[in-house]
Order: sequence, then C-alpha cells, then structure tokens
Amino acid sequence: MHNPTSILKDLVKQVHDPDLAKEERRGIPSVCSAHPVVLEAALRRAARNKTPVLIEATCNQVNQEGGYTGMTPADFRNLVTSIAERVSCPIDAVILGGDHLGPNPWKHLPPEDAMARAGQMVEAYASAGFLKLHLDTSMGCAGEPAALADAVVAERAAFLASRAEAVAPGMAVYVVGTEVPVPGGAQEALDHLVPTTAHAARSTATITREIFSRTLSEEVWSRVLALVVQPGVEFGVENTIFYERRKARDLVETLDELPGIIFEAHSTDYQTVGNLRSLVEDGFSVLKVGPALTFALREALFSLDGLASVLRPERTSLVSVLNDIMRANPSFWKDHYDSDRADTLCLYSYSDRIRYYWTHPNVQRAVSSLLGDLEETGLPDPLISQFLPKLYERVRTGEIPREGKALVLAAVEDVLDDYSVACAPSKQA
Repeated sequence: MHNPTSILKDLVKQVHDPDLAKEERRGIPSVCSAHPVVLEAALRRAARNKTPVLIEATCNQVNQEGGYTGMTPADFRNLVTSIAERVSCPIDAVILGGDHLGPNPWKHLPPEDAMARAGQMVEAYASAGFLKLHLDTSMGCAGEPAALADAVVAERAAFLASRAEAVAPGMAVYVVGTEVPVPGGAQEALDHLVPTTAHAARSTATITREIFSRTLSEEVWSRVLALVVQPGVEFGVENTIFYERRKARDLVETLDELPGIIFEAHSTDYQTVGNLRSLVEDGFSVLKVGPALTFALREALFSLDGLASVLRPERTSLVSVLNDIMRANPSFWKDHYDSDRADTLCLYSYSDRIRYYWTHPNVQRAVSSLLGDLEETGLPDPLISQFLPKLYERVRTGEIPREGKALVLAAVEDVLDDYSVACAPSKQA
C-alpha cells in the first residue's frame, strides 16, 4: 500500500538528510496531461513496475467550469480511476495533483472576481480528493500589473489554501511559487534563461511562511512541501534550454536554508536523461512533464498515419484532418506561433499546441478510423521499420503487440522511462 503524502514527504526528508549523498537522491515525475492514452501509459507503467504515479491536471485543462477538456476535478478523478481499474493499477498508487491552481483562467476579470472563481476551483479539487495542490497566484488580474508583489501573491495563496482546508482539512500538501516563462513552454525562440536567484527563493519562502503561519497555522505551513523555482530549463517552439547546474549553484544551495522544502521543476520536457538526473540530485525532486508526452503520442499517431497511407493511399489522413481543424479554430495557437510558419508549427512544434485539439469530435473520429484501418491492413515489419524505427525491434520480438494503440502507448512510455531512470538513485540507474 502507498501513502501518497508520505511518498512526497520522503522526498523532502532525503534532500535534507546530511548523511545521504546527492547521487542517492530519488525524484518523482509529475505527469501533467489529461489525454486518456497518456494517462493509460502512465498507469500501466505504475501497475507493471509496482511504483507510485503522480498525475496532475492544470487549471486550464480541468476546473469547476470544465476547462478546455470539459472536465471538472471530479470528472478527471473518475477518468483516472476508471483507467486505473481497467489496467489493474492499484488506486492507492495514484497521487492526484492540481497544477497552477489560481486565477489564471479568469485573469481578465477584476481580482476579486478572479480570486473568487479560483477559490471555487481549489475547493473542487480538494473535494475531489486531489492531495497535491500547486497554488499559483503570481499573475496580475484586470487593472493590475503583470507581476505582483510577493506579499500579495502569498496572501492570495493562503486564501486558496484556506478554501482547501475548509472542505478537506489536513489532507492536502501544498506547492507554492511559479516559474518564468509561462507554463506550457515559451512562445518564442530562446537562447538562454536565468535561474531564480537565491535571494528571490528565500524571499518567497520567508514571506509565504509568515503569511501562512499568521493567517492559517504553522501546521498548514508544515504541509507546504515544495517551492516552484526556475532552474534554467525551458523549451520554445523549436528549441530547448538545457539544465546547467553551475548556473543554478546559488539557488540549489538555498535549500540548506529551507527546512522541509524541496524544489519543483516545471517545463522539464525535452531535457536529456542526464540533465533530468542532475536536477534530481540538486534537489528538484518533482519533475513536471506534459507536452513531451503528447508530443510523443502525436509523433506515433502521425507515423501510423503515414504507414496506413502507404497501404491505403485513398484514405483521408489524420494529419490533414488536424491541419484543417486547427486552421479553422486557431484560438489555441494563434498567440503562440508566427502566422507565416503556422503550417509547420501547428503540427510539429515542441510547444505541442496540437494537444488542445485531440478532443474535437472530427479528430477523435479520424484517430478511430486510423486505428481501424490498421486492424484491417495489419502492420508489416518493413513499414514499422520505416515509420516507427525506435519501436521496430520490440514489435518483432513480441515485446510490443502488433497493434496501433499499443505502439502509441509504447512511444509515450518511452518518455516516462527516461524520467524513471532520471528519478532513480545513480547507483540504480
């Protein structure tokens, strides 16, 4: 049996254990996706390896108003639970979290209105049994500057924590702070990134502790286990900024001054395994990954689409369906991609804005049609080698079933495998 909060608290203990070498530190990946196939891949791995799995929904994906997935927190919990039951993953192995919970979906409103809705969202997450809550109140709302003072951010985070405590007292563990650029990847090409300064990390922790302890209690503050900071990692539409631990040295050393706290790293997608391992050794014990998972899913589906089109040239391709729908409904990508390169970026960008379109009925029908075509035509070895070379040998040996969905699951699991290696002590990796 897994105790979800104990798993997270153990990560804190090891970072602050003076007798434990950095090379022996463990981490945990945080699967930030609402796509059912990604969730199934994560839950299958957890069942097979008998390990816990941390799954998080974001404020824009899932909220009391439905988010862009149409799901409330209770709906998302039910989706995860149903998939876990289907793949024989013990539900006590699943830790549910909420990411960037705050006024972001409603920041176009006056702060009082935006925070009222954010409070309703946090209540919905806590009521649905989400145990790890990232409270992100860093953004300005209508009439406010884009960035707010630390004290204002902390007061608003404490307000949101009070809403969680009102419906599920003593249950949640909290994460505070945010990273820059915005979650989901930068909107432009990047060539460098400055890590959070040691002073900024200390200031955020100090002010937040003072306000939580004064307005809530020391006990609630004791359940603030992680601080989101920028370690110097990010991805843009076509490039990645890799972790350079020398640049984050001062930030990492502040952990010695923050008892009971670990760092949480966002936007770790597309890092090398070695860089991910370095992050874990440096105290970034929670590694968020999202777009890289749906990017792998998209790659596999597009490869299968190409394979199927060789066998049935007359079929309507999934790629063409997606391209038409994204062009007709540009709201999820128009502020992220240059219009003169949209043809390429909509389908292939690291930012993977395509993930917002998988729930469109026409896209769902196209995916079902693709998988149905593959059942009828089969998956010949030479075409698997051509279109899915990374999976080819495992299909031939029978490790991966010769089925379209199995190949997509395997592609997503390969990304999760990299995170699993990075989160294991070096001597076990």
